[in-house]
Amino acid sequence: MKADALSRYHQLVSDRQQFLDTARECARLTLPYLMSDDGLAKGERLPIPWQSVGSRGCNVLASKLMLALFPVNTSFFKLQINDAELASIPELTPEIRSEVDLSLSKMERMIMQQISETSDRVQLHDAIKHLIVTGNVLIFAGKKALKVYPLDRYVISRDGDGNPIEIITRESISRTLLPPEFQKSAMEGVDINSAGEDGPKLGVAGGSSSDNVDIYTCAEFRDGQWKWHQEADGKMIKGSQSSAPKNITPWIPLRWNVVNGGENESYGRSHVEMYLGDLKSLDGLMQSLVEGSAAASKVIFTVNPSSPTKPQSIARAQNGAIISGRPEDVGVINVGKSADFRTAQEMIRDLTTRLSDAFLILTPRKAERVTSTEINAVVQELNEQLGGIFGNLNTELLQPYLNRKLHILTRSKAVPSLPKNLVKPVVVAGLNGVGRGQDRAALMEFVQTVAQGMGPQALAQYIDPTEFLKRLAAASGIDTLNLIKSPETMQQEKQEMQNQAMQSSLMNQAGQLAKSPMAEKLIDNLQQDPGAAQQLQQQAGVPSAEGTPEESPQI
Repeated sequence: MKADALSRYHQLVSDRQQFLDTARECARLTLPYLMSDDGLAKGERLPIPWQSVGSRGCNVLASKLMLALFPVNTSFFKLQINDAELASIPELTPEIRSEVDLSLSKMERMIMQQISETSDRVQLHDAIKHLIVTGNVLIFAGKKALKVYPLDRYVISRDGDGNPIEIITRESISRTLLPPEFQKSAMEGVDINSAGEDGPKLGVAGGSSSDNVDIYTCAEFRDGQWKWHQEADGKMIKGSQSSAPKNITPWIPLRWNVVNGGENESYGRSHVEMYLGDLKSLDGLMQSLVEGSAAASKVIFTVNPSSPTKPQSIARAQNGAIISGRPEDVGVINVGKSADFRTAQEMIRDLTTRLSDAFLILTPRKAERVTSTEINAVVQELNEQLGGIFGNLNTELLQPYLNRKLHILTRSKAVPSLPKNLVKPVVVAGLNGVGRGQDRAALMEFVQTVAQGMGPQALAQYIDPTEFLKRLAAASGIDTLNLIKSPETMQQEKQEMQNQAMQSSLMNQAGQLAKSPMAEKLIDNLQQDPGAAQQLQQQAGVPSAEGTPEESPQI
Protein backbone atom coordinates (compact mmCIF):
# COMPACT_ATOMS: atom_id res chain seq x y z
CA MET A 1 0.00 0.00 0.00
CA LYS A 2 1.35 3.39 -0.93
CA ALA A 3 2.35 5.63 1.96
CA ASP A 4 0.32 8.76 2.56
CA ALA A 5 1.71 12.25 1.91
CA LEU A 6 2.65 12.83 5.57
CA SER A 7 4.78 9.70 5.77
CA ARG A 8 6.40 10.34 2.41
CA TYR A 9 7.14 13.94 3.42
CA HIS A 10 9.01 12.81 6.54
CA GLN A 11 10.96 10.26 4.48
CA LEU A 12 12.28 13.01 2.19
CA VAL A 13 12.99 15.50 4.99
CA SER A 14 16.27 13.80 5.87
CA ASP A 15 17.73 14.54 2.42
CA ARG A 16 16.78 18.21 2.79
CA GLN A 17 18.08 18.80 6.32
CA GLN A 18 21.71 19.66 5.52
CA PHE A 19 20.63 22.11 2.82
CA LEU A 20 18.09 23.65 5.20
CA ASP A 21 20.71 24.16 7.93
CA THR A 22 23.05 25.87 5.46
CA ALA A 23 20.20 28.03 4.16
CA ARG A 24 19.37 29.25 7.67
CA GLU A 25 23.02 30.07 8.31
CA CYS A 26 23.17 32.07 5.07
CA ALA A 27 19.95 33.88 5.91
CA ARG A 28 21.24 34.92 9.35
CA LEU A 29 24.10 36.85 7.67
CA THR A 30 22.03 38.42 4.87
CA LEU A 31 18.21 38.50 5.05
CA PRO A 32 17.10 36.72 8.25
CA TYR A 33 13.39 37.01 7.48
CA LEU A 34 13.69 34.74 4.44
CA MET A 35 14.53 31.60 6.45
CA SER A 36 14.08 31.79 10.21
CA ASP A 37 15.27 29.16 12.65
CA ASP A 38 13.06 26.19 13.37
CA GLY A 39 10.66 26.79 16.24
CA LEU A 40 10.72 30.58 15.99
CA ALA A 41 7.34 31.93 17.05
CA LYS A 42 5.41 34.43 14.98
CA GLY A 43 6.55 37.97 15.61
CA GLU A 44 9.61 36.84 17.55
CA ARG A 45 12.75 38.94 17.17
CA LEU A 46 14.98 37.86 14.29
CA PRO A 47 18.77 37.77 14.50
CA ILE A 48 20.47 41.00 13.43
CA PRO A 49 23.76 40.74 11.50
CA TRP A 50 26.59 43.09 12.42
CA GLN A 51 27.17 44.11 8.79
CA SER A 52 24.83 45.21 6.01
CA VAL A 53 26.93 44.19 3.01
CA GLY A 54 25.15 40.84 2.78
CA SER A 55 21.62 42.24 2.78
CA ARG A 56 22.56 45.04 0.40
CA GLY A 57 24.27 42.62 -1.96
CA CYS A 58 21.27 40.25 -2.02
CA ASN A 59 18.86 43.10 -2.75
CA VAL A 60 21.09 44.53 -5.51
CA LEU A 61 21.63 41.15 -7.14
CA ALA A 62 17.92 40.29 -6.93
CA SER A 63 17.01 43.62 -8.56
CA LYS A 64 19.56 43.11 -11.35
CA LEU A 65 18.29 39.61 -12.06
CA MET A 66 14.68 40.78 -11.99
CA LEU A 67 15.35 43.53 -14.52
CA ALA A 68 17.40 41.20 -16.71
CA LEU A 69 14.87 38.35 -16.69
CA PHE A 70 11.70 40.47 -16.70
CA PRO A 71 12.55 43.88 -18.21
CA VAL A 72 10.29 46.85 -17.55
CA ASN A 73 8.25 48.26 -20.47
CA THR A 74 9.45 45.52 -22.80
CA SER A 75 8.70 41.87 -23.40
CA PHE A 76 10.95 39.10 -22.12
CA PHE A 77 9.82 36.84 -24.98
CA LYS A 78 9.06 37.04 -28.67
CA LEU A 79 6.42 35.24 -30.73
CA GLN A 80 8.59 33.97 -33.55
CA ILE A 81 7.33 32.59 -36.85
CA ASN A 82 8.65 29.22 -37.98
CA ASP A 83 10.33 30.00 -41.30
CA ALA A 84 10.29 26.33 -42.35
CA GLU A 85 6.51 26.18 -42.02
CA LEU A 86 6.19 29.62 -43.58
CA ALA A 87 8.01 28.50 -46.74
CA SER A 88 5.22 26.03 -47.45
CA ILE A 89 2.74 28.92 -47.89
CA PRO A 90 3.52 30.40 -51.34
CA GLU A 91 0.76 33.02 -51.25
CA LEU A 92 2.36 34.74 -48.24
CA THR A 93 3.76 38.00 -49.60
CA PRO A 94 6.18 40.31 -47.74
CA GLU A 95 3.29 42.69 -47.08
CA ILE A 96 1.28 39.91 -45.43
CA ARG A 97 4.36 38.85 -43.45
CA SER A 98 4.69 42.40 -42.19
CA GLU A 99 1.05 42.40 -41.07
CA VAL A 100 1.56 39.06 -39.30
CA ASP A 101 4.58 40.46 -37.44
CA LEU A 102 2.53 43.48 -36.38
CA SER A 103 -0.25 41.21 -35.07
CA LEU A 104 2.21 39.08 -33.12
CA SER A 105 3.80 42.20 -31.65
CA LYS A 106 0.36 43.38 -30.55
CA MET A 107 -0.29 39.99 -28.96
CA GLU A 108 3.01 40.23 -27.05
CA ARG A 109 1.91 43.56 -25.60
CA MET A 110 -1.46 42.06 -24.61
CA ILE A 111 0.25 39.22 -22.75
CA MET A 112 2.62 41.60 -20.96
CA GLN A 113 -0.35 43.76 -20.00
CA GLN A 114 -2.07 40.73 -18.47
CA ILE A 115 1.09 39.87 -16.52
CA SER A 116 1.54 43.44 -15.27
CA GLU A 117 -2.02 43.46 -13.88
CA THR A 118 -1.20 40.57 -11.54
CA SER A 119 1.19 40.26 -8.60
CA ASP A 120 3.55 37.99 -10.53
CA ARG A 121 6.48 40.43 -10.46
CA VAL A 122 6.26 40.71 -6.66
CA GLN A 123 6.24 36.94 -6.19
CA LEU A 124 9.03 36.43 -8.74
CA HIS A 125 11.22 39.00 -7.00
CA ASP A 126 10.66 37.20 -3.70
CA ALA A 127 11.51 33.87 -5.34
CA ILE A 128 14.78 35.28 -6.74
CA LYS A 129 15.77 36.44 -3.23
CA HIS A 130 15.18 32.93 -1.91
CA LEU A 131 17.30 31.55 -4.75
CA ILE A 132 20.21 33.85 -3.93
CA VAL A 133 20.14 33.22 -0.17
CA THR A 134 18.92 29.62 0.18
CA GLY A 135 19.60 28.26 -3.32
CA ASN A 136 16.15 26.65 -3.65
CA VAL A 137 12.56 27.80 -4.09
CA LEU A 138 9.34 26.34 -5.44
CA ILE A 139 6.82 28.34 -7.50
CA PHE A 140 3.25 27.22 -8.10
CA ALA A 141 1.78 29.05 -11.09
CA GLY A 142 -1.92 28.94 -10.34
CA LYS A 143 -4.72 30.26 -12.51
CA LYS A 144 -5.00 33.52 -10.57
CA ALA A 145 -1.59 34.18 -9.06
CA LEU A 146 1.82 32.75 -8.24
CA LYS A 147 2.61 31.12 -4.91
CA VAL A 148 6.13 30.86 -3.52
CA TYR A 149 7.19 27.96 -1.27
CA PRO A 150 10.43 28.46 0.72
CA LEU A 151 12.81 25.56 1.24
CA ASP A 152 11.40 24.68 4.69
CA ARG A 153 7.91 24.12 3.26
CA TYR A 154 8.54 21.54 0.56
CA VAL A 155 10.59 18.46 -0.30
CA ILE A 156 11.55 17.25 -3.75
CA SER A 157 12.95 14.17 -5.43
CA ARG A 158 14.70 14.15 -8.81
CA ASP A 159 15.78 11.47 -11.26
CA GLY A 160 19.32 10.86 -12.50
CA ASP A 161 19.06 13.66 -15.06
CA GLY A 162 18.00 16.23 -12.47
CA ASN A 163 14.37 16.34 -13.57
CA PRO A 164 11.82 16.59 -10.70
CA ILE A 165 9.64 13.52 -10.31
CA GLU A 166 8.03 14.12 -6.91
CA ILE A 167 7.17 17.25 -4.91
CA ILE A 168 5.40 17.45 -1.54
CA THR A 169 4.51 20.77 0.06
CA ARG A 170 3.33 21.49 3.61
CA GLU A 171 1.27 24.47 4.73
CA SER A 172 -0.89 25.20 7.76
CA ILE A 173 -4.41 26.59 7.31
CA SER A 174 -7.53 26.93 9.38
CA ARG A 175 -9.89 23.98 9.49
CA THR A 176 -12.79 26.26 8.69
CA LEU A 177 -11.49 26.42 5.11
CA LEU A 178 -11.77 22.64 4.64
CA PRO A 179 -14.81 20.51 3.79
CA PRO A 180 -17.19 19.53 6.65
CA GLU A 181 -15.60 16.12 7.26
CA PHE A 182 -12.36 17.87 8.29
CA GLN A 183 -13.97 20.45 10.57
CA LYS A 184 -13.74 18.22 13.65
CA SER A 185 -10.35 18.64 15.28
CA ALA A 186 -8.09 15.65 15.71
CA MET A 187 -7.91 16.43 19.43
CA GLU A 188 -11.66 16.65 19.98
CA GLY A 189 -12.81 14.20 22.63
CA VAL A 190 -9.30 13.79 24.05
CA ASP A 191 -8.58 15.03 27.53
CA ILE A 192 -5.22 16.73 27.17
CA ASN A 193 -4.89 16.96 30.97
CA SER A 194 -5.49 13.29 31.61
CA ALA A 195 -2.79 11.09 33.15
CA GLY A 196 -0.14 9.95 30.76
CA GLU A 197 -0.85 12.64 28.18
CA ASP A 198 1.93 14.98 27.13
CA GLY A 199 -0.31 17.75 25.86
CA PRO A 200 -1.75 18.64 22.47
CA LYS A 201 -0.67 16.42 19.57
CA LEU A 202 0.13 17.37 15.98
CA GLY A 203 0.62 21.02 16.97
CA VAL A 204 -3.13 21.52 17.56
CA ALA A 205 -4.04 23.20 20.84
CA GLY A 206 -7.02 21.63 22.49
CA GLY A 207 -9.94 23.98 22.82
CA SER A 208 -8.15 26.74 20.89
CA SER A 209 -10.20 28.98 18.64
CA SER A 210 -7.43 28.94 16.04
CA ASP A 211 -7.59 25.24 15.15
CA ASN A 212 -5.12 24.80 12.26
CA VAL A 213 -4.31 21.72 10.23
CA ASP A 214 -1.32 20.83 8.06
CA ILE A 215 -2.18 20.39 4.39
CA TYR A 216 0.14 18.23 2.32
CA THR A 217 0.07 18.61 -1.46
CA CYS A 218 1.62 15.62 -3.21
CA ALA A 219 2.63 16.09 -6.88
CA GLU A 220 4.09 13.24 -8.95
CA PHE A 221 5.26 12.95 -12.53
CA ARG A 222 3.70 9.86 -14.08
CA ASP A 223 3.03 8.83 -17.68
CA GLY A 224 4.22 12.16 -19.09
CA GLN A 225 1.93 14.22 -16.84
CA TRP A 226 2.08 15.92 -13.46
CA LYS A 227 -0.69 14.69 -11.15
CA TRP A 228 -1.31 16.08 -7.70
CA HIS A 229 -3.77 15.97 -4.81
CA GLN A 230 -4.05 17.29 -1.24
CA GLU A 231 -4.30 15.45 2.05
CA ALA A 232 -5.23 16.45 5.60
CA ASP A 233 -5.32 14.24 8.70
CA GLY A 234 -4.12 11.33 6.53
CA LYS A 235 -7.16 11.56 4.21
CA MET A 236 -7.43 12.91 0.68
CA ILE A 237 -9.42 16.11 0.25
CA LYS A 238 -12.20 15.64 -2.29
CA GLY A 239 -11.91 17.77 -5.39
CA SER A 240 -8.20 18.44 -4.89
CA GLN A 241 -7.01 16.13 -7.67
CA SER A 242 -5.66 17.75 -10.79
CA SER A 243 -3.16 17.13 -13.59
CA ALA A 244 -1.25 18.96 -16.31
CA PRO A 245 1.14 18.01 -19.14
CA LYS A 246 4.84 18.39 -18.51
CA ASN A 247 5.32 21.46 -20.73
CA ILE A 248 2.58 23.48 -18.99
CA THR A 249 2.92 22.23 -15.42
CA PRO A 250 2.28 24.79 -12.66
CA TRP A 251 5.06 23.31 -10.51
CA ILE A 252 8.32 25.19 -11.13
CA PRO A 253 11.14 24.08 -8.75
CA LEU A 254 14.24 26.28 -9.04
CA ARG A 255 17.88 25.82 -8.06
CA TRP A 256 20.72 28.36 -8.11
CA ASN A 257 23.81 26.17 -8.49
CA VAL A 258 23.31 22.62 -9.69
CA VAL A 259 25.80 20.12 -8.24
CA ASN A 260 26.36 17.07 -10.45
CA GLY A 261 28.61 14.49 -8.84
CA GLY A 262 28.47 10.80 -8.14
CA GLU A 263 24.87 11.31 -7.01
CA ASN A 264 22.93 14.25 -8.35
CA GLU A 265 21.65 16.42 -5.54
CA SER A 266 17.94 17.16 -5.52
CA TYR A 267 18.59 20.60 -4.02
CA GLY A 268 20.83 23.44 -5.15
CA ARG A 269 23.56 25.51 -3.56
CA SER A 270 23.01 29.22 -3.05
CA HIS A 271 25.04 32.22 -4.18
CA VAL A 272 25.54 33.30 -0.56
CA GLU A 273 26.94 29.87 0.31
CA MET A 274 29.85 30.40 -2.10
CA TYR A 275 30.91 33.49 -0.14
CA LEU A 276 29.85 32.33 3.31
CA GLY A 277 33.44 32.47 4.59
CA ASP A 278 33.87 36.14 3.67
CA LEU A 279 30.49 36.98 5.19
CA LYS A 280 31.36 35.23 8.45
CA SER A 281 34.74 36.97 8.60
CA LEU A 282 33.20 40.36 7.87
CA ASP A 283 30.45 39.85 10.43
CA GLY A 284 32.93 38.83 13.13
CA LEU A 285 35.31 41.72 12.40
CA MET A 286 32.46 44.22 12.38
CA GLN A 287 31.24 42.94 15.73
CA SER A 288 34.73 43.23 17.22
CA LEU A 289 35.26 46.68 15.75
CA VAL A 290 31.88 48.00 16.90
CA GLU A 291 32.25 46.64 20.43
CA GLY A 292 35.88 47.78 20.62
CA SER A 293 34.98 51.24 19.36
CA ALA A 294 32.21 51.47 21.95
CA ALA A 295 34.69 50.53 24.67
CA ALA A 296 37.30 52.97 23.34
CA SER A 297 34.78 55.80 23.18
CA LYS A 298 33.90 55.40 26.84
CA VAL A 299 35.56 58.20 28.86
CA ILE A 300 36.53 57.40 32.48
CA PHE A 301 38.55 59.77 34.71
CA THR A 302 40.75 58.58 37.55
CA VAL A 303 41.78 60.63 40.59
CA ASN A 304 44.82 60.02 42.76
CA PRO A 305 43.52 58.83 46.16
CA SER A 306 45.95 61.14 48.00
CA SER A 307 45.04 64.15 45.88
CA PRO A 308 43.08 67.04 47.44
CA THR A 309 40.91 67.02 44.30
CA LYS A 310 37.63 65.31 45.02
CA PRO A 311 36.04 62.98 42.41
CA GLN A 312 32.69 64.62 43.13
CA SER A 313 34.11 67.98 42.14
CA ILE A 314 35.19 66.64 38.75
CA ALA A 315 31.88 64.83 38.23
CA ARG A 316 29.81 67.93 39.05
CA ALA A 317 32.08 70.40 37.21
CA GLN A 318 30.54 71.90 34.06
CA ASN A 319 32.35 72.91 30.94
CA GLY A 320 34.72 75.81 31.72
CA ALA A 321 34.35 75.44 35.50
CA ILE A 322 37.27 76.16 37.84
CA ILE A 323 38.12 73.72 40.66
CA SER A 324 41.14 73.42 42.93
CA GLY A 325 43.57 70.59 42.23
CA ARG A 326 46.66 69.45 40.37
CA PRO A 327 46.46 68.20 36.76
CA GLU A 328 48.88 65.33 37.39
CA ASP A 329 46.47 63.91 39.98
CA VAL A 330 43.75 63.40 37.34
CA GLY A 331 44.09 60.89 34.48
CA VAL A 332 41.98 59.29 31.72
CA ILE A 333 41.77 55.57 31.01
CA ASN A 334 42.91 54.95 27.42
CA VAL A 335 42.31 51.65 25.60
CA GLY A 336 45.33 52.07 23.35
CA LYS A 337 44.02 49.79 20.55
CA SER A 338 44.21 52.25 17.66
CA ALA A 339 46.76 50.14 15.74
CA ASP A 340 44.65 47.00 16.16
CA PHE A 341 41.53 48.85 15.00
CA ARG A 342 43.41 50.04 11.91
CA THR A 343 44.26 46.44 10.97
CA ALA A 344 40.63 45.39 11.37
CA GLN A 345 39.45 48.33 9.28
CA GLU A 346 41.80 47.42 6.42
CA MET A 347 40.58 43.82 6.46
CA ILE A 348 36.96 44.98 6.55
CA ARG A 349 37.64 47.21 3.55
CA ASP A 350 39.11 44.30 1.57
CA LEU A 351 36.24 41.97 2.49
CA THR A 352 33.67 44.62 1.54
CA THR A 353 35.30 45.09 -1.87
CA ARG A 354 35.37 41.35 -2.55
CA LEU A 355 31.76 40.87 -1.52
CA SER A 356 30.65 43.91 -3.57
CA ASP A 357 32.18 42.35 -6.67
CA ALA A 358 30.59 38.99 -5.84
CA PHE A 359 27.12 40.52 -5.55
CA LEU A 360 27.55 42.83 -8.59
CA ILE A 361 27.53 46.04 -6.56
CA LEU A 362 29.00 48.66 -8.87
CA THR A 363 31.90 50.48 -7.20
CA PRO A 364 33.53 52.83 -9.74
CA ARG A 365 37.19 53.60 -9.40
CA LYS A 366 37.73 56.61 -7.18
CA ALA A 367 39.68 59.06 -9.34
CA GLU A 368 39.37 62.52 -10.82
CA ARG A 369 38.62 61.25 -14.33
CA VAL A 370 36.34 58.23 -14.61
CA THR A 371 34.79 57.99 -18.07
CA SER A 372 31.41 56.53 -18.93
CA THR A 373 33.17 53.97 -21.16
CA GLU A 374 35.01 52.61 -18.15
CA ILE A 375 31.82 52.37 -16.12
CA ASN A 376 30.00 50.60 -19.00
CA ALA A 377 32.87 48.15 -19.30
CA VAL A 378 32.64 47.37 -15.58
CA VAL A 379 28.86 46.88 -15.83
CA GLN A 380 29.25 44.56 -18.81
CA GLU A 381 31.91 42.55 -16.99
CA LEU A 382 29.71 42.18 -13.92
CA ASN A 383 26.75 41.04 -16.02
CA GLU A 384 28.87 38.45 -17.80
CA GLN A 385 29.61 36.81 -14.45
CA LEU A 386 26.00 35.65 -14.33
CA GLY A 387 26.14 33.89 -17.69
CA GLY A 388 25.80 30.40 -16.19
CA ILE A 389 23.02 31.46 -13.83
CA PHE A 390 21.10 33.05 -16.70
CA GLY A 391 21.34 29.82 -18.66
CA ASN A 392 19.94 27.83 -15.74
CA LEU A 393 17.11 30.30 -15.07
CA ASN A 394 16.18 30.47 -18.77
CA THR A 395 15.59 26.73 -18.76
CA GLU A 396 14.01 26.27 -15.34
CA LEU A 397 12.12 29.56 -14.85
CA LEU A 398 11.48 31.70 -17.94
CA GLN A 399 10.42 29.00 -20.41
CA PRO A 400 8.12 27.05 -18.01
CA TYR A 401 6.60 30.29 -16.69
CA LEU A 402 5.96 31.55 -20.23
CA ASN A 403 4.39 28.27 -21.36
CA ARG A 404 2.14 28.17 -18.30
CA LYS A 405 1.11 31.80 -18.65
CA LEU A 406 0.24 31.40 -22.33
CA HIS A 407 -1.80 28.30 -21.51
CA ILE A 408 -3.79 30.11 -18.80
CA LEU A 409 -4.44 33.20 -20.95
CA THR A 410 -5.44 31.09 -23.95
CA ARG A 411 -7.91 28.99 -21.95
CA SER A 412 -9.47 32.10 -20.43
CA LYS A 413 -9.85 33.65 -23.93
CA ALA A 414 -7.73 36.62 -22.86
CA VAL A 415 -5.50 36.13 -25.92
CA PRO A 416 -6.21 34.22 -29.16
CA SER A 417 -4.75 30.77 -29.67
CA LEU A 418 -1.43 30.54 -31.49
CA PRO A 419 -1.24 28.50 -34.71
CA LYS A 420 0.35 25.17 -33.89
CA ASN A 421 3.84 24.61 -35.35
CA LEU A 422 3.72 28.04 -37.02
CA VAL A 423 4.27 30.47 -34.12
CA LYS A 424 6.56 29.59 -31.22
CA PRO A 425 7.28 31.71 -28.10
CA VAL A 426 11.01 32.29 -27.69
CA VAL A 427 12.66 33.80 -24.58
CA VAL A 428 14.81 36.82 -25.49
CA ALA A 429 15.78 37.98 -21.97
CA GLY A 430 18.34 36.64 -19.54
CA LEU A 431 21.28 34.93 -21.25
CA ASN A 432 20.20 36.24 -24.65
CA GLY A 433 20.28 39.78 -23.25
CA VAL A 434 23.90 39.32 -22.13
CA GLY A 435 24.80 37.97 -25.58
CA ARG A 436 23.19 40.97 -27.25
CA GLY A 437 25.22 43.25 -25.00
CA GLN A 438 28.41 41.55 -26.14
CA ASP A 439 27.38 41.86 -29.81
CA ARG A 440 26.62 45.57 -29.38
CA ALA A 441 29.97 46.22 -27.69
CA ALA A 442 31.84 44.31 -30.41
CA LEU A 443 29.97 46.16 -33.18
CA MET A 444 30.69 49.60 -31.72
CA GLU A 445 34.33 48.69 -31.12
CA PHE A 446 34.67 47.57 -34.75
CA VAL A 447 33.21 50.80 -36.12
CA GLN A 448 35.36 52.95 -33.85
CA THR A 449 38.48 51.02 -34.86
CA VAL A 450 37.72 51.50 -38.56
CA ALA A 451 37.07 55.22 -38.06
CA GLN A 452 40.28 55.71 -36.09
CA GLY A 453 42.49 53.54 -38.30
CA MET A 454 41.20 54.42 -41.77
CA GLY A 455 39.43 57.71 -41.22
CA PRO A 456 35.75 58.71 -41.24
CA GLN A 457 35.62 58.52 -45.04
CA ALA A 458 36.24 54.78 -44.85
CA LEU A 459 32.97 54.32 -42.97
CA ALA A 460 30.98 55.91 -45.77
CA GLN A 461 32.92 53.91 -48.37
CA TYR A 462 32.92 50.40 -46.87
CA ILE A 463 30.10 50.30 -44.30
CA ASP A 464 26.47 49.83 -45.36
CA PRO A 465 24.44 52.21 -43.15
CA THR A 466 21.22 50.21 -43.41
CA GLU A 467 22.87 46.94 -42.44
CA PHE A 468 24.72 48.65 -39.58
CA LEU A 469 21.47 50.08 -38.19
CA LYS A 470 19.76 46.69 -38.42
CA ARG A 471 22.56 44.92 -36.57
CA LEU A 472 22.74 47.64 -33.93
CA ALA A 473 18.98 47.43 -33.36
CA ALA A 474 19.16 43.62 -33.16
CA ALA A 475 21.98 43.85 -30.61
CA SER A 476 19.86 46.26 -28.54
CA GLY A 477 16.75 44.09 -28.79
CA ILE A 478 14.79 46.67 -30.81
CA ASP A 479 12.25 45.63 -33.43
CA THR A 480 13.10 47.39 -36.72
CA LEU A 481 9.71 46.82 -38.36
CA ASN A 482 8.66 50.13 -40.03
CA LEU A 483 11.50 51.84 -38.17
CA ILE A 484 14.38 51.78 -40.68
CA LYS A 485 13.65 53.02 -44.20
CA SER A 486 13.79 50.47 -47.00
CA PRO A 487 16.19 50.97 -49.96
CA GLU A 488 13.21 51.70 -52.25
CA THR A 489 11.96 54.47 -49.95
CA MET A 490 15.41 55.98 -49.71
CA GLN A 491 15.84 55.90 -53.52
CA GLN A 492 12.46 57.58 -54.00
CA GLU A 493 13.31 60.32 -51.50
CA LYS A 494 16.68 60.81 -53.20
CA GLN A 495 15.00 61.19 -56.59
CA GLU A 496 12.54 63.75 -55.18
CA MET A 497 15.38 65.74 -53.67
CA GLN A 498 17.21 65.74 -57.03
CA ASN A 499 14.08 66.97 -58.84
CA GLN A 500 13.60 69.75 -56.30
CA ALA A 501 17.24 70.77 -56.63
CA MET A 502 16.95 70.83 -60.45
CA GLN A 503 13.83 72.98 -60.36
CA SER A 504 15.47 75.36 -57.90
CA SER A 505 18.52 75.60 -60.17
CA LEU A 506 16.35 76.34 -63.21
CA MET A 507 14.49 79.05 -61.34
CA ASN A 508 17.77 80.69 -60.30
CA GLN A 509 19.07 80.57 -63.87
CA ALA A 510 15.82 82.04 -65.14
CA GLY A 511 16.12 84.92 -62.66
CA GLN A 512 19.67 85.68 -63.75
CA LEU A 513 18.71 85.46 -67.43
CA ALA A 514 15.81 87.84 -66.95
CA LYS A 515 18.20 90.59 -65.91
CA SER A 516 20.30 90.38 -69.08
CA PRO A 517 19.74 92.68 -72.19
CA MET A 518 18.97 89.63 -74.32
CA ALA A 519 16.08 88.73 -72.03
CA GLU A 520 14.41 92.12 -72.61
CA LYS A 521 14.15 91.44 -76.32
CA LEU A 522 12.89 87.91 -75.64
CA ILE A 523 10.20 89.20 -73.26
CA ASP A 524 8.99 91.72 -75.82
CA ASN A 525 8.62 88.93 -78.39
CA LEU A 526 6.77 86.73 -75.90
CA GLN A 527 4.35 89.54 -75.08
CA GLN A 528 3.55 89.96 -78.76
CA ASP A 529 3.12 86.17 -79.29
CA PRO A 530 1.40 84.47 -76.26
CA GLY A 531 1.39 81.07 -77.99
CA ALA A 532 5.17 81.01 -78.10
CA ALA A 533 5.26 81.73 -74.34
CA GLN A 534 3.09 78.70 -73.59
CA GLN A 535 5.23 76.51 -75.83
CA LEU A 536 8.40 77.69 -74.04
CA GLN A 537 6.87 76.95 -70.64
CA GLN A 538 5.96 73.42 -71.71
CA GLN A 539 9.50 72.76 -72.94
CA ALA A 540 10.95 74.03 -69.64
CA GLY A 541 8.58 71.82 -67.63
CA VAL A 542 6.89 74.79 -65.92
CA PRO A 543 3.07 74.67 -65.82
CA SER A 544 1.40 77.46 -67.72
CA ALA A 545 -0.68 80.04 -65.85
CA GLU A 546 -4.45 79.98 -66.31
CA GLY A 547 -5.66 82.57 -68.78
CA THR A 548 -3.63 85.15 -70.61
CA PRO A 549 -1.11 87.12 -68.56
CA GLU A 550 -2.24 90.64 -68.03
CA GLU A 551 1.19 92.17 -67.61
CA SER A 552 4.75 91.15 -68.26
CA PRO A 553 7.19 90.55 -65.45
CA GLN A 554 9.03 93.60 -64.24
CA ILE A 555 12.75 93.59 -64.88
